Amino acid sequence: MSSMRTILASFGVFGLVGMGYGMWAVISPGEERKMEILKNLPEANPVRMEETRKRNALMLQVLKDAAETNDNIARGYGSQK
Repeated sequence: MSSMRTILASFGVFGLVGMGYGMWAVISPGEERKMEILKNLPEANPVRMEETRKRNALMLQVLKDAAETNDNIARGYGSQK
């Protein structure tokens, strides 16, 4: 009886996994939709990508400056007296 319960439980788990995969396959976009989504991403625009690179470089510089100082910069620059 225990082996029958184990077999049924295994089939139930495999059935649920298969049903989940099937639902994921139905919901996921097709190749044309994927290409359209990739085309409309902000990274596809060269101007936007350059702005992102500059912003990342500024953030990296701020992090480097913070690593080099012993001051607590988390309090912000406006709270200094």
